[in-house]
Amino acid sequence: MLLGDGDGFVRCACGSVHWGTNGAAGLLLSDPERGVLLQRRAWWVHHGRTWALPGGALRSVETAEQAAIREAEEEADVPAHAVRLTATSVVDHGTWRYTTVLASVNGAVDARVANAESTGMRWVPPHEVAEYPLHRDFARAWPALREHVGRRLVLVVDAANVMGSVPDGWWRDRAGAAERLRDRLAVLAADGISGGHDGIPGSDRWRWLPRIVLVVEGAARSVAGLDGPAGVGVVAAERDGDSAIVEVTREALAVAPDDHVLVATADRELRARIEAEGARPMGPSALLGLLPP
Repeated sequence: MLLGDGDGFVRCACGSVHWGTNGAAGLLLSDPERGVLLQRRAWWVHHGRTWALPGGALRSVETAEQAAIREAEEEADVPAHAVRLTATSVVDHGTWRYTTVLASVNGAVDARVANAESTGMRWVPPHEVAEYPLHRDFARAWPALREHVGRRLVLVVDAANVMGSVPDGWWRDRAGAAERLRDRLAVLAADGISGGHDGIPGSDRWRWLPRIVLVVEGAARSVAGLDGPAGVGVVAAERDGDSAIVEVTREALAVAPDDHVLVATADRELRARIEAEGARPMGPSALLGLLPP
């Protein structure tokens, strides 16, 4: 076998030998009807004849997300356009790291064995995964991963409340302030949100790639009609902002009841209303602390 960029074994500080001189990544792809996609590794690869995720070594010029998608396409014929990334979870040993890239199907995916590194591809219901002879490291990681399979982080932002928490003159140009907030949220959507704090699920090893909805009202409603960066949906309240936020929250959970829905607001009455719907509140200061300047 010819070694390429990133191929090779690393003797790790943990005492084990791992594949991937730049680290490695795998795609944990879920389908609500079929389960998660597992790969049976060929006998000749590292930890052969076990079941794990399509994945492999990172190249020096790619991110973990890019590597996981590339490997899934090479090994399982999973088209990149049919994958919607939702989160990443990292195991970092210092001398080597593995990134599990969680995703949901976003189109037709008919996975199949696409190269000699696999002898099987199978959709497995999450409750049956642990019954398979799993790759040692995947078996250790699976209990924490299973909790978030198929779940997305949805962040609903009360624009008026968040803007009002900072006395920066926003009231002189409410539409302009809302537009600036939208643009900062778009950066957050692209960079992701780390877990384990302020009600955000997962540990600090998790990074969520959220769906963000900004709810605007009053003079800021014009922002909903403007072209803006990808990653943030803008909803203009037809009546009051609180009712629109509750409606957005209700609709999000109706479509995907298992999603993690956070609502950024300090309004006590609104917080009680969205908690009754099954969402969790996040304080404006916590959200602002995540945003770029």
